[in-house]
Amino acid sequence: YDRAALNLDEATVRQYLDENRPHVIRFRIPNEPVTFHDEVRGEITTEPDDLDDFVILKADGWPTYHFAVVVDDELMGVTHVIRAQEHLTNTPKHVLLQQALGFRTPTYAHVSVVTNPDGSKMSKRDQDKALRNAVREMSLDAPPPEIGADQLSIRDEQWAWWLESKDRQLDTNDAHALAETLDVTLPEINVEDFRRNGYLPDVLINYLALLGWNPGGDVEKFDRHFLVEHFSLDRIIKSPAKFDREKLLAFNLDAIQAMSEDDFVRRLREHAERYHGKFLDALGDRFDLFARANQSRCKTLDDPFRTDQFFLLDDDAITYESSKAVRKAMAGGSPTGLEHLEAILPRLEAIENWTAETVETEVRAYADERADGKLGKVAQPLRIAVSGGPVSPAIFETLAILGRSSTVNRIRHCLSRRESLAHV
Repeated sequence: YDRAALNLDEATVRQYLDENRPHVIRFRIPNEPVTFHDEVRGEITTEPDDLDDFVILKADGWPTYHFAVVVDDELMGVTHVIRAQEHLTNTPKHVLLQQALGFRTPTYAHVSVVTNPDGSKMSKRDQDKALRNAVREMSLDAPPPEIGADQLSIRDEQWAWWLESKDRQLDTNDAHALAETLDVTLPEINVEDFRRNGYLPDVLINYLALLGWNPGGDVEKFDRHFLVEHFSLDRIIKSPAKFDREKLLAFNLDAIQAMSEDDFVRRLREHAERYHGKFLDALGDRFDLFARANQSRCKTLDDPFRTDQFFLLDDDAITYESSKAVRKAMAGGSPTGLEHLEAILPRLEAIENWTAETVETEVRAYADERADGKLGKVAQPLRIAVSGGPVSPAIFETLAILGRSSTVNRIRHCLSRRESLAHV
């Protein structure tokens, strides 16, 4: 086809297509090299022997990708095409079509692919692969019973099919429901994954830009304004980049720690509204205190909601981690941690104005009197009693968030399991 073909009226074209189905229409490659300039890779020349006549219209009358994208770019006035290096072999075909149709040739820039740390291509299949591996390791031959049909659309009869078929993938909702139940961390692939896992948009943009572009001057961290002002195609990196999640996490940590308290509280509340409404319901007007207590220990906006699930539990539903650290804190020394809990309980019950400050004053006074001033001898048993383990936000903020009633109830619950805690 050449430009003259464009002058055919619609009726003639339709008649030709109707008469020639189910044949396909191919574009004949001219016997001359195709040359175009790529902003990243320079002058690119493809010899005619390296190209075959290619289909532009299929037997069903639908255009192929090559034909459609060329027409689409022209009609939409596209001036720059920035796409992955894997499309580089398609571009000579597109240039030939543009020349035959009398279209402009946009500015092309083919950027290198981003891979996983092991060199494999990043793919949405990575999440499905991680889930399959976890399910096989757990020897689950059916969906976990705690996941209802309203949470997981794939049921018993489809379970084996999904496990054995690499082509069958769970949808996003199924994948996250299963991962949450099995406590499996899914690799982030698309934008929603990173948003759900608590990465800040500006951090992700900064890191992604840095993977494929060199800002110069040993600059590593920058905002969107800097990127808009300084970005140019000539500084795009030609070599493939590996997606280092640890480095991205370090970027996110630095950004969170640099936030003002008010900004962090606002951002954490927005994240909770989107993904963790149970925390907003449970904490109410104590949410701001919860946020401030967690900022210093956060790498992502999702961290507090993963590590502080104990805030959502009923007071008598706390279970205790079976570990050496818990056993040492609760049963070691003299007095033991459990004995400290029993002794300090009446003093905590007597606090009328329950705040982090008033609780700290009382606990420190007790530690000075009964624990030789060693606050940890009292603070760690308190932490375990109210959370079930040796890790939580700062203890006085944790107790303030829980409130007096819940704190007292949890200590009593803990003391009622004195015998088992001495042997965990």
